[in-house]
Amino acid sequence: MIVAEITGIALGVYCDTRKLSTSKYLAMARKRSSRSTTAFIFFAFLSIIAFCAFVPVFAPLPSLSSHPNQSRHHSSRHKKATARNFEISNDMFWKDGQPFQIIGGDLHYFRVLPQYWEDRLLRAKALGLNTIQTYVPWNLHEPKPGKLVFEGLADIVSFLKLCHKLGFLVMLRPGPYICAEWDLGGFPAWLLAIKPAIRLRSSDPNFLHFVERWWEILLPTVAPLLYENGGPIIMVQIENEYGSYGNDKAYLHHLVTLARGHLGDDIILYTTDGGSRDTLEKGTIRGDVVFSAVDFTTGDDPRPIFELQKEFNAPGKSPPLSAEFYTGWLTHWGEKLAETDAKFTAAALKNILARNGSAVLYMVHGGTNFGFYSGANTGGDETDYKPDLTSYDYDAPIRESGDVNNAKFKELRKVIKQYSTASIPSVPSDNEKTGYGLIHLQRKELLFDILNRLDSIEVVESENPISMESVGQMFGFLLYVSEYSSKEDGSILFVPKVHDRAQVFISCSSEDNGRRPIFVGTIDRWSNQKLGFPKTKCVSNINLYVLVENMGRVNYGPYIFDRKGILSSVYLDGRILHQWKMVSIPLNNLNKVLRANPIIQVAYSELTKTSARRKAKENVSEEPAFYAGHFSIDNVNHVKDTFISFRGWGKGIAFVNEFNIGRYWPMKGPQCNLYVPAPILQHGENVVVLLELESPNPELVIHSVDQPEFTCGSSIANVRQL
Repeated sequence: MIVAEITGIALGVYCDTRKLSTSKYLAMARKRSSRSTTAFIFFAFLSIIAFCAFVPVFAPLPSLSSHPNQSRHHSSRHKKATARNFEISNDMFWKDGQPFQIIGGDLHYFRVLPQYWEDRLLRAKALGLNTIQTYVPWNLHEPKPGKLVFEGLADIVSFLKLCHKLGFLVMLRPGPYICAEWDLGGFPAWLLAIKPAIRLRSSDPNFLHFVERWWEILLPTVAPLLYENGGPIIMVQIENEYGSYGNDKAYLHHLVTLARGHLGDDIILYTTDGGSRDTLEKGTIRGDVVFSAVDFTTGDDPRPIFELQKEFNAPGKSPPLSAEFYTGWLTHWGEKLAETDAKFTAAALKNILARNGSAVLYMVHGGTNFGFYSGANTGGDETDYKPDLTSYDYDAPIRESGDVNNAKFKELRKVIKQYSTASIPSVPSDNEKTGYGLIHLQRKELLFDILNRLDSIEVVESENPISMESVGQMFGFLLYVSEYSSKEDGSILFVPKVHDRAQVFISCSSEDNGRRPIFVGTIDRWSNQKLGFPKTKCVSNINLYVLVENMGRVNYGPYIFDRKGILSSVYLDGRILHQWKMVSIPLNNLNKVLRANPIIQVAYSELTKTSARRKAKENVSEEPAFYAGHFSIDNVNHVKDTFISFRGWGKGIAFVNEFNIGRYWPMKGPQCNLYVPAPILQHGENVVVLLELESPNPELVIHSVDQPEFTCGSSIANVRQL
């Protein structure tokens, strides 16, 4: 049904584009509760689980310098009488007739709570930056076809206006592909459910249909904020490092045509590609239609790369620009924390600025991959899967929690101060952080109990397993259920392709003592293995449960068409197992609207009956379960940033006051603690809910501490010079 619905959209039936209201977390930070602690925990837990229904011709391109007479529906109607101009000439940037050197930084509005946007931007100002560069993640703004979100974390207009208010220029990167270590490179996952399968990042007409629909909304929204119209946007990027992926020039030309149609002919459009001839040949459009910028490894000699850049721009139209100057690097689960030397990084930046080059620090402030939006990478094949941490600190000069009292910020500021034409503000002090101490948790509900109690639960049935996206679930978890005849000598299970991690359970429903699912083992994408089932005597068939976790879609490289769930047949003793039921278990993401549903109602009614009589020894379980606890902040002035330490826990998802603060996996490391910004917290009672998947801390405690930690698992910090 879902696939048919989306396919209908691909044929031209587009959904209503009214805005969705966003989650309640902005107001939540200021709410007070007069309810009892127990009731507060119940309601907070219940609101965590939410079932969500899912419910061309390439025109010739005008050049940057051309001014066609044809009328357009673009930004000309927004133009003001005041002369504002940002252009390229004589291999330089010119702002209102004066030479201008871009000293910018990437700061992503969707990785920072809106209440902290100004704080982080002021810190970027104190570093000496004059420009902010940001991506626009399509999947955050359109989580379902035609359902648009431009509020809360997705309020891009407010962010751009704030940049303008604080005196920044903006380089906007609307994709449609953004990479950014963000789920699916910013593409909405529902694109993966369309039949026949579309070709992402290509001139496939079915793909371009959706890009056009999206840009018809996004680009007119930001057009009034172009520099020529009195706003901060000086440049708009086309695609992102396309030369590292494909060579479909028709696709790039079509994007340029779309952008010109909505934004006009005066705005500078640009591409960014690696500083090699191969990537520039594939990812750029030669001439003066689009400005070609480069990125390259920090510390590389910029001179030959900038000379190469000139070959892909028109004469006099190639100001040297490193559009991604890497201040640090990303880290995957199970890796050593990536860190780069401060003096080395600062010296590399000076080597660019001293030659009148421009640079954009990637990142100036990384922020956090809240919710389920962290991405992943692959190695030589798609089984070499490397999911990203929840933290996107990136070893940037402005740390994840906003700290600037570090060597990298100081060293970069020294360099930037030498080349800045404006006075640089004083450096603000770090925001105060605190630890609220020990937080005791209780097991509130076993995941399977919630599902088993519902007689009218909605499921999708199929002869063979189908993907999460085809079921209509984009993030979180999907439970696959089947059954098989028992064998006294056990069985062997083999699932050739599972994305990304599956926990396997069996149960015998005919035995009173066999009702509880028995954990058999884990199958993961990166080390797929067969599982041996224990010898089981059962009068009836044995129930098979495969709980699959989506750990983040690949955001870079040839394997970005990354569906989730069981993507192959399932073999039991060499025979294909048929007759499957798929049960969605989506949890709150950043742009979900919480609604009542049968799971919520049953879970609440049973919680009030069972939690009080549960014995302490039953609190710990190897089954996936929800755990909840609370802590109190007695003084409104004591609401500060904090971190929650998950040392001693296994793997799961954490929510604070209904806000999804992300994944934790201390057994894998290196990240031990999750960042909890103060706006999530409130004066009075604060509730923490965990979905622990495999091994809860035997003491059932977590700790609120005042600093991050990246020493968990077998990983330790590693200083690297890029």
